[in-house]
Amino acid sequence: MKNKFIKYAKEITIFLVVMIIFANILSFYRSGAVSKEPLDLNRVTLLGDIPYELPKNEPILLHFWATWCPTCKAEAQNIQTISQNYNVLTIALKSGSDEEIRDYLKSRNLDFNVVNDTTGQITQKYSVSVFPTTIIYDRNKNEFFSDVGYTSTFGLWLRMWWVSL
Repeated sequence: MKNKFIKYAKEITIFLVVMIIFANILSFYRSGAVSKEPLDLNRVTLLGDIPYELPKNEPILLHFWATWCPTCKAEAQNIQTISQNYNVLTIALKSGSDEEIRDYLKSRNLDFNVVNDTTGQITQKYSVSVFPTTIIYDRNKNEFFSDVGYTSTFGLWLRMWWVSL
């Protein structure tokens, strides 16, 4: 019995390691399609018609997501945690009205900055086609890191810490 358990544990571990490697390779491949141009957003309008000026000379995390995206739902708390200590601007695409997005955020105890990209203009500008996509810009608004797919809180925190040095 013990030998079977060890055998299955090894097989499950190998499977998980292979899947993690595959997911990271896929994420790296997909992030190559994201725009590498410097961030050129200065002012945006958040939910509720609230004007927001992006911080100058500070790194910022730009996160593209959608309410219908299961991976985005799993990653939302990670973005929330990072937004408590770093500049975060999220862009919601094809996620309904401002009110629907606010209800979605409220139901999950999220309060990060959100732009409702109803036309897809911002999303298209940064060549985002897969959700979630995260782009981190340094204090000069140059791309420091981009990732497509789920990213852990620790991974996001480590990258934001690094770019803030």
